[in-house]
Amino acid sequence: MKQIVAGVLAHVDAGKTTLSEAMLYVSGQVRRLGRVDHGDAFLDTDALEKRRGITIYSKDAIIDYPGMRLTLLDTPGHVDFAADMERTLGVLDVALLVISAVDGVQGHTETLWRLLERYHVPTIIVINKIDALAPGISRDDVLAGIRRRFGDRCVDAGWPGDTADTAGSDGAASVAGSRPANPDNPDDISDADAHAGSRMERDEDVAALDESALDEFCDTGRISPATISRMIAQRKLVPCLWTSALQLHGIRYLLDTLANYAPQPHYNKQHDKDFGARVFRVSHDAQHNRLTWLKVAGGELPVKSDIEPYGKIDQIRQYSGAKFDLLQSAPAGTVCAVTGLQGTIPGQGLGAQADASHPLLEPVLTYTVTASDGTDAHKLLGALRELEDEEPLLHVRWIERLEEIHIQLMGAVQLEIVQELLRTRFGIEVTFDRGGIVYHETIDAPVEGVGHFEPLRHYAEVHLLLEPLERGSGLQFASDCSLDVLDRNWQRLIMTHMREREHLGVLIGAPIADMRITLLTGRAHDKHTEGGDFRQATYRAIREGLMQARQGGHCHVLEPWYRFRLELPADQVGHAMADIQRMSGTFDPPDNDGMAAVLEGEAPVEGMRDYAMEVNAYTHGRGSLTCVSAGYRPCHDEDAVIAAADYDPESDVENTPDSVFCTHGAGYPVKWYKVPEFMHLPFAWQQRS
Repeated sequence: MKQIVAGVLAHVDAGKTTLSEAMLYVSGQVRRLGRVDHGDAFLDTDALEKRRGITIYSKDAIIDYPGMRLTLLDTPGHVDFAADMERTLGVLDVALLVISAVDGVQGHTETLWRLLERYHVPTIIVINKIDALAPGISRDDVLAGIRRRFGDRCVDAGWPGDTADTAGSDGAASVAGSRPANPDNPDDISDADAHAGSRMERDEDVAALDESALDEFCDTGRISPATISRMIAQRKLVPCLWTSALQLHGIRYLLDTLANYAPQPHYNKQHDKDFGARVFRVSHDAQHNRLTWLKVAGGELPVKSDIEPYGKIDQIRQYSGAKFDLLQSAPAGTVCAVTGLQGTIPGQGLGAQADASHPLLEPVLTYTVTASDGTDAHKLLGALRELEDEEPLLHVRWIERLEEIHIQLMGAVQLEIVQELLRTRFGIEVTFDRGGIVYHETIDAPVEGVGHFEPLRHYAEVHLLLEPLERGSGLQFASDCSLDVLDRNWQRLIMTHMREREHLGVLIGAPIADMRITLLTGRAHDKHTEGGDFRQATYRAIREGLMQARQGGHCHVLEPWYRFRLELPADQVGHAMADIQRMSGTFDPPDNDGMAAVLEGEAPVEGMRDYAMEVNAYTHGRGSLTCVSAGYRPCHDEDAVIAAADYDPESDVENTPDSVFCTHGAGYPVKWYKVPEFMHLPFAWQQRS
C-alpha cells in the first residue's frame, strides 16, 4: 500500500481547509462534514482558530483510502503564519496547491509556488470553487491564467464529469451534468470517479513534457501511471484538477489521482537502517507537555529512544485532528509527535537527517512588548520564551541597555494572536508599539575571528572563519578542525554554541545573516576547561571577527524588500510610479487597458509598510496593493540607518568582542584589536591560504 505525506497549501480563503474536510468526509474518516465558518472543522481544533475561522497551526489527519494511507497536513493560508507552512514543506511527498477558480493566482499563491520550487516538492494544483465561476468564464480561461504564471507543465488533468470525448471542454456542462452530491452519504459523490487520471494517460500535452513519455505515447498511445508519477516527482508535470469542495464535487477523483499517481519515497528498511528524522513543528498540549513534530525519514524510531543531546522519547503520538494513537515504534515515512525531547527546533535534522535550508519567509517587523497589567518583565519574558519555543521566528530578545523586550512578527494578525495567547494561556495583558523594520547585517569579505576565555581555572580558545554567502542563505556552520588538534566532543560543543543563539552584528546590533562560520582550530586545557568556557570563547570569536570586518569596511546592513502588485485606475498609474521611485523601488512596465492598470515590482519594506493606506486614499478606495516577501538586499540608506541606531558594539556587554586572558593567577580583559598579540594559537586561515 502506498504511504504518502501530502500538504494542502493555499492563499487564504481559497477553500483549503474545506477541501481537507471534504477529503476526510468522502474517504469515510469522519461522519459529519465540518466547516471552518461554523467553527466545527475536524482540523481547526484550536480555540483561536475556531473563533477566527482561520488556520493558525499545521494539522495532521490520517486518511485510509483504497491503495494508500495518506497523512494530510493542512497548513495555514494567512501570510502572517506562512512560516509554519514553509516548515512543513521539508516533510512532504507531494503538495496540493489550492487555487480559487474565482480569484485565480493571487499574491501569496505566487509565494507558495516559489517555495515549492525551492524545496523541490512535487505538486498537484487543485482548482477549487469551480461551481462559483461567473457566467462567460470557462475552465479554459482559468487554466490559461495559471499557465501564464506557472508555465506549460501545468496540465488539465480533467474533471470527474469529463470523458475521453468531452475532455477539454469548458467544464460548465460537466458541472451542470454531474449528479448532485448528498452530504449525508459520502458514497453519493460523483458519477464518473472510476477513471481518475485517464485523461493524463492519453494527453499529448503531458507526453510533450518528457522525452521518454513522448516515446511511450507514440509507441502505445498511452502514458503509464509509473511514468506520470515520475514526471510529477521531477516537477516536469503539475496536474491541475477541478473541485468544488463545499459541494463535494471532484473529491473522490482527487483521492484516486493521489492513490494512482502521487510519488512515494522508497524507504529500504533492509539496507537503510540509520535513523533520521526532520523536525517541522514544536507545540505544547493541554497538559503543557512539549511536543516535537517530526517525519521519520530513515530507519525506525522506537519509543524510549535516546536522541542525543535532546533527551529520551517518552511517547510517540500519531495524531488525526485532536485525537492521537500511541505508537511503540515509528517506521520511515511516519509523521508523528514525540514527547520527552527538549531543545529541538523546527527545521532541525535528527540522527542521519540533515538540517533544512534557511527559511525564505521571515518576519520583517520588530515590536516592543510591554505588560499593561503590571506583570513583571521576568514573567512576561518567560511566557514569550514558551511561545518562541513553538515559533522560533519570534526572536524574543531582552535588550538590557533599554530594559525592553523585543519580538519579531510577520504582520498585524500574528500580533493579535500573540496578544491573545498571552492573555488566555498566561493571563498577561500586553501592548505593542508601532513596530520597526527587522534589519540584518552581513560581511563582504572573509575574516578569521578569535575568542579566548581564561579567567582563573578556566580555559578555551576558538578560531572561526567568517565568510560571506549569497543573499537568502542564512547562517551555515561547519568544522575544518583536525581531531588531532581538538577532541571531537569539544568540536561538537563549539558547533552547538554557534547555533544556539542569535548572533548580532556590530553596525546596528541586528542579527547577522548570509554567512558561513567554520571552526578552524581551538584549544582546551586538560584540567581547567569546562563546557561554558567554549561558549564564551565561541561568542567572542564571532564578535571579534565582525569587529575586524567593520574596521576594514566589510560590514553592511541588509533591509527587507517586498514584491508588490498594485491594481489601480489607469489615470493614477503615474502617481504610483512616482511613489515607487521615491521609495527606491523598481517596477515593470505597467499593464494598462485604458481603464485599469496593474503595476508590479519590488521595493524596500520601509517605504511600503503603510503604502496600502496611501493607495486607498489617492484612488478613493479603487486601488488594491498586495505585497509578498522578496528577501533581503543591501540597505538603500545604510548611513542613515546606522546613525539612527546609534549602536556601540564595544559597550554591549552581553555581546562583547573582547577576550579574557590569565597571568599570575588572575584573569584580565583584552580589547578585541589586541587579541592577536595575546592569543595562544596562530592564525589558522592565513596559514592555509
